[in-house]
Amino acid sequence: MAKTKSAYFCQSCGYESPKWLGKCPSCNQWNTFVEEVVEKPHAAASNWKSSNSAPGSGSTSLQRANKAVSVSNISFNEEHRILAPDKELNRVLGGGIVAGSLILIGGEPGIGKSTLMLQLALSMPAAKVLYVSGEESDRQIKMRAERITPPQQYKAAEAGMGCFILTETSTQNIFKQIEQLQPDLVIVDSIQTLYSAHIESTAGSVSQVRECTAELLRFAKESSTPVFLIGHITKDGMIAGPKILEHMVDTVLQFEGDRHHVYRILRSIKNRFGSASELGIYEMLGAGLREVSNPSEILLSQRDEALSGITISATLEGLRPMLIETQALVSTSAYGTPQRSATGFDTRRMNMLLAVLEKRCGFRLGTKDVFLNITGGIRVEDPAIDLGLAAAIISSHEDMPISSKTCFAGELGLSGEIRAVNRIEQRIAEAQKLGFEQIFISKYNLPSGKKDKNQLDLSHYKIEIKAVSRIEEVFGLLFG
Repeated sequence: MAKTKSAYFCQSCGYESPKWLGKCPSCNQWNTFVEEVVEKPHAAASNWKSSNSAPGSGSTSLQRANKAVSVSNISFNEEHRILAPDKELNRVLGGGIVAGSLILIGGEPGIGKSTLMLQLALSMPAAKVLYVSGEESDRQIKMRAERITPPQQYKAAEAGMGCFILTETSTQNIFKQIEQLQPDLVIVDSIQTLYSAHIESTAGSVSQVRECTAELLRFAKESSTPVFLIGHITKDGMIAGPKILEHMVDTVLQFEGDRHHVYRILRSIKNRFGSASELGIYEMLGAGLREVSNPSEILLSQRDEALSGITISATLEGLRPMLIETQALVSTSAYGTPQRSATGFDTRRMNMLLAVLEKRCGFRLGTKDVFLNITGGIRVEDPAIDLGLAAAIISSHEDMPISSKTCFAGELGLSGEIRAVNRIEQRIAEAQKLGFEQIFISKYNLPSGKKDKNQLDLSHYKIEIKAVSRIEEVFGLLFG
């Protein structure tokens, strides 16, 4: 019998130590080491196939070692991605599900991770999907399936196809079912509930999460079957388990949103097969998650009266242009130290904008309370909304409303200049499509003698384009 021993693992990065340490030498975190019982595996490393993974079976099948091959001699036939009925998920994944990919989805409890994955499994009746759950019983899953999907929709279109439910936590039993079923897609809910018999520790520990993910990774690559893993997150918002978990998988998706709002955002953090800056937007309803194809309409409030401190800014998330509503409130400070608060925007960048307005434009904002808000519960890091935020701040400071048919797209520099932003054509086209009458942009986006990829052709736009170079020009056109 193999000798059993204990070791200490860092819960943050998975670093292993023979003794307890106060500070992890790998990630420099304090008090993260816990003791776990580990056991050296028998003879060979565990395999996802039951014929080779049974301990003590005496199987000694030999495998040829891999040899180095020139990249020009590698045969490759471009494979088509698996297109899911969920267009938002396809967008975030970079155009569809890649065969043999391992995808990790994290999010807060109750945000809708299991609902999203169950909807994906039920919406593909022409494929064989295995939904593995270690947290719920099959009856509980059936109850949620009937709530979010009509019964006639999740019935298999062909015999032997459709969604199959497996309530199991042992990876060895899961792989036995996989060999019998031969699914086209595997969904695991969640990776923290699985355990492998090759590791002598409890489910959810660092060693178990790492070993179970490694077994699923070998299965995905050898069988070219895509696997979705649902993962828990910590109180800091990071995916629970060792940091190496995010390095092992091909794609890391974050499902986020305010539980008090109905909108959810699926954001790509890491993607080996596409852009890592895409996002998908969903609306949480009683019947499940609904895709939001035009986020600009839901992020803009429908108001009739003119209100000060509200502007519309054109931003980009990946390849998708969006118009968002930026709100500002400037009031006299009741205490000695003014308050500065921003929701959905970087507070340090807000302080920079306030310093530019006070230094370059002469507005006395040092004794004012300033509050910024990005509506819809989303967070924006695009510098192109600087101009819209600056206009909203001055609109609230002067108590003068800005027309709801005016849009802004420009980055504000420290000297008060309006800098050019990328892909300005998509921003203007989105504003024109939603019925805006004018948009303020940087004059450096306009065509000139030199060739520049950020320069703009104005010939085919019906919206009025206001090209400005400094922040003072913007205020003169708006409030002059």
